Amino acid sequence: MAQKHETRRSVIITFKPKDKRPDKAKDKVEIVKSVLPDGMQTQFFDATTLPSGSSVPALPEDLVAYDVNQYEAPIVTARLTQGEIDQLSKNGNVAQVEDDLPCYAIGADQYSHLLFENQPSVLAETVPAGVSQIRAREAWPSSQGEGVRVAVLDTGIDFKHPDLAANYRGGVSFVPGAATPMDDHGHGTHCAGTIAAPINGLGVVGVAPSAYLYAVKVLDSGGSGAFSQIISGIDWAIQNRMHIISMSLGASAAPSALQTMCNTAWAKGLLLVAAAGNSGPPVSPATSSVGYPGKYRPVIAVSAIDSGNAIASFSSRGPEVDLCAPGVSVLSTTKGGGYGFMSGTSMACPHVAGAAAAIWGAHRFATNEQIWNLLAACVDNLGPPGWDPNFGYGRVNVDRAAMAFAPAPVIAKKGI
Repeated sequence: MAQKHETRRSVIITFKPKDKRPDKAKDKVEIVKSVLPDGMQTQFFDATTLPSGSSVPALPEDLVAYDVNQYEAPIVTARLTQGEIDQLSKNGNVAQVEDDLPCYAIGADQYSHLLFENQPSVLAETVPAGVSQIRAREAWPSSQGEGVRVAVLDTGIDFKHPDLAANYRGGVSFVPGAATPMDDHGHGTHCAGTIAAPINGLGVVGVAPSAYLYAVKVLDSGGSGAFSQIISGIDWAIQNRMHIISMSLGASAAPSALQTMCNTAWAKGLLLVAAAGNSGPPVSPATSSVGYPGKYRPVIAVSAIDSGNAIASFSSRGPEVDLCAPGVSVLSTTKGGGYGFMSGTSMACPHVAGAAAAIWGAHRFATNEQIWNLLAACVDNLGPPGWDPNFGYGRVNVDRAAMAFAPAPVIAKKGI
């Protein structure tokens, strides 16, 4: 049995589907507990034990574990010693054990772009330039995304912000010690405003001003987290019947369990949108600078353009890019009730998530795949005809997609 003084590290244990395990009667959490020292009070949290508004309590990191209950993605994350990892790796019920990896708000260091002077008066409502650039205003008579549920996996949302409170419908925190999904960083609040700040006579207006916002706090006050938290956040979004997951986060490497989770969410009918990354152009045209989870085929990877429709210098690009959207000096909500400008593919991503919400509101009975086809078919092409690694299929056009009267053609998603 492992000794308590041994170093522990966070790992992600992917199990075989229950009907394919040698020991079908034993629960996967019980299997993990069986390798832990007697008396170790590790607590396992899942999407069903964390109702809206709740949080993982403040516990020592060694005692926090996550349990994902999806048939296609039976995953448990925990902090284990090498000896415990070796025991689980030899267990016939386990498919693989891999290290958890850090994940970050993409553009968390972009706070140098925050400008609080010249912000809109709370007495005068402003439609940000990016919202107009993707022709969202023209779509509002047909759809403002009412009832479409968007999970913002990020640093949380300032749900007391006067320009977000009306559309906020709840959330959860997977950051231990963060008692609610309140944003203590600012990144998630900025993304949320771009998605669904309402038409209420003050501040700014989002792309889908009647969509429902859910805060899934997976990143801490420094804009950092781990992919185990992202995986758990995606599980929560599935369990709570979200339509869209917006992820302005990522890293240059990720555990394969994340891809399994993204595949599962897509198969369950959710639409996943992610920032491509802020790594700039790749080292050669044959390579990619797109980060994870944007790299994955089920995830819409969004690059950033400026007001002149040029690719932003900081934007990642490569064969996994699907669409582009405004991401330079984007005006939106900030924590504490204010407004400010930020730049990054983090800001481009919520433009597409909001576009998807508005489009889904106009095509109520569409599937996630049909919404993707509309997004990709109804674009303003900014590069060579078809697809290219800078702009993907093009800049999303909300009005054209929302007003489409015939099903869009099937369009291949990029990614691995």
